Amino acid sequence: MRVVSGDLKGRVLKAVPGTSTRPTTDKVKEALFNMIGPYFAGGLGLDLFAGSGGLGIEALSRGLDQVIFIDREGKAIQVINENLKSCDLEDKAEVYRNDAVRALKAIQKRELVFDYIFLDPPYKKQQLVKLLEMIEQQGLIHTEGLIVCEHASEIRLPERIGKLVQTRNEKYGIIGITLYNVHEDEGEV
Repeated sequence: MRVVSGDLKGRVLKAVPGTSTRPTTDKVKEALFNMIGPYFAGGLGLDLFAGSGGLGIEALSRGLDQVIFIDREGKAIQVINENLKSCDLEDKAEVYRNDAVRALKAIQKRELVFDYIFLDPPYKKQQLVKLLEMIEQQGLIHTEGLIVCEHASEIRLPERIGKLVQTRNEKYGIIGITLYNVHEDEGEV
């Protein structure tokens, strides 16, 4: 696993030991960032099921100013911190051990609004719709922001969740990527 592009291109990242996390492959990561960027002129990101931190680190390498990394596994938090240190990104990151729902509630209290949110939950415990509803209801994504959902390719997410509108859905083998934008008018797309 490595950083695919940007300032840290080619930097090797550690994976979380064991089978509890499933890192996004370099091929899917490259395709995903080509869809949404591929580079950024700053901004704030949230990597909610961070695992090894690969998506958030890729976003920082491609120009985001700061990323908040959240994972509930202690081993993942340790690997995220090691990867951030090896990439010299500690000053551009916050890392928290928490589950996704509690993390979103804590973020709302801080009144943070994100430019990019990466959601890559465990495929067997799919809770994307619930999380998207929370993000939309709490106003955690900028109007120009983008939510990236990684999921099993057979999963079909709703076209619309409140003001969130699905703008793209791609399949890469067993992996699906669905993108959401905010549309202020809830009635029409």
